[in-house]
Amino acid sequence: MNLLKKKAPKRNAASVLAITTSFGLLVGCASNGEQAGTSAGSASGSTSGKQVTLKVEVFDRGNSPAGMTVTNNLVTKWVQEQFGNPNNIKLEFIPVPRAQEVDKLNVLMASGDAPDIVFTYDPNVVYKYVQQGGLMDLGKLIDANGANLKSYLGADTLSYGKFDGVQYAIPAKRVYLGKYSSMIRQDWLDKLGLPVPKSTDEVYNTLKAFKEKNPGGSGTIPLGLSLAPASIEPIIWPFIKKTSDEERYTSMQLLGSGDRPTLMPGHKEGVKFLNKLFNEGLVSPDFALDKDKKKLQQDVMTGKVGMYAEDAGQSYGTAPDIIGILQKNDANAKVTPIDPYTNEEGKHAKPGYQPAGMYIMIPKTSQNGEAAIKYLNWMAQKDVLNRLTNGDEGKNYTLQDGIPVLKTDEDTKNLLYNAGDMRLVSNGLDLGDKDKNLKAMALAVPEALRKDAAIAYQNGLADGIPPLRFDRPIQAEVKYGKVLQDKYDELIVKSMMAKPADFDKAYDAALKDYLASGGEEIKKERTEAYKAMKK
Repeated sequence: MNLLKKKAPKRNAASVLAITTSFGLLVGCASNGEQAGTSAGSASGSTSGKQVTLKVEVFDRGNSPAGMTVTNNLVTKWVQEQFGNPNNIKLEFIPVPRAQEVDKLNVLMASGDAPDIVFTYDPNVVYKYVQQGGLMDLGKLIDANGANLKSYLGADTLSYGKFDGVQYAIPAKRVYLGKYSSMIRQDWLDKLGLPVPKSTDEVYNTLKAFKEKNPGGSGTIPLGLSLAPASIEPIIWPFIKKTSDEERYTSMQLLGSGDRPTLMPGHKEGVKFLNKLFNEGLVSPDFALDKDKKKLQQDVMTGKVGMYAEDAGQSYGTAPDIIGILQKNDANAKVTPIDPYTNEEGKHAKPGYQPAGMYIMIPKTSQNGEAAIKYLNWMAQKDVLNRLTNGDEGKNYTLQDGIPVLKTDEDTKNLLYNAGDMRLVSNGLDLGDKDKNLKAMALAVPEALRKDAAIAYQNGLADGIPPLRFDRPIQAEVKYGKVLQDKYDELIVKSMMAKPADFDKAYDAALKDYLASGGEEIKKERTEAYKAMKK
């Protein structure tokens, strides 16, 4: 039964977790004897002469051009022609909403109906599937069919996909390690005669001026905010106090794809600052309902927002083209990248990414393991990665000092609108040099925005704090990670929306609930893991 189609719309978080709990029982049929997908008969279409259907997950962001879908577009057709047809493989792309990817993936895995290639950014999700016996051991398959993968990713990146010494996942290579960057309406600053804010205190004063003098007209939102990490984390992290390595390792908690400083000194002060902003009407009033940033992006594009934070570079030329659409709506609008939040040392502290990005997996229920690795191995070639990222030279891009520069015509935009989601093995185009990579990222946006984009990307890297990594996964994070993501969101919302006089009571109660829901167990296990690591 296809649970995604028939049941998913009615499922809540609890029912998804219930399905996932029973996942181990559902995959048992593929865990005895030879692993699915590794036998010669199931290797690829060319072995038996019978065409193989290779199912591949793809993120659906709801941004496909008219007449196209994420499962049927110019790139899917090209992939079929270039890889599928020569290998007698029919590619079938399975859409999963980006904002619900973990819940939907859990349903697909539990139902036994998962695609041959699936992925997630959350290492705890990977390890959960490992524990439940749901993933294929990819070691021998990569050795036999993954020479390009091994060469492109390298041993260090591949090591992030090893759990208990077994290669259960293929991490994509993360080229750029910055997470977030902030933006401000320069034309509003100019209108009010204000400087660009360069500290947290100056941010507050600027937001107050935006509210009081209303440069955006009716409906001005001084600070655009959503409940997504890209909105919340850039504000909270500069409040985190510098502590010992032991306290960092034991107090951080891995939720989703990154560390959360929930139990670190200074976290409460960061949330209190958010409470102040909310109670003074300086942030989006409906931020708590906006987990996928859609409302925030819409408010920015319609000219309501004075300042906001986004995933680094998200505002420039990607879908949605936030600044491009804003400037179509208001020709006088000018947006400047800034790095305004500061910690006690005057640094712009912010979280960064690890060098491994998305985790690509093959479910043990797959009958097409070899074909799946061949597809990823084909993708790991320099020319293929370039085509998936930039299209065809002359038609979609030109070379400038050896760096591809995209054209801005509609044909190119329609071709590459979801390039990052199709290029599974690389989170970003890797030109083999950090400076070239940064230059290439800036050159990939419309020419008028390249200078600002380069600054935004540099801001995303400045004073970045890489995530911590233990030699083994923390079992409590695997067990409670999804629940605690929701509990953390509750903590932020309840604490922010409390009256200032009730802040301590609201925050302490929410934190107590968070700790009782698994946070305390994570801290305890991390403490034990840290001691073992230091022996």
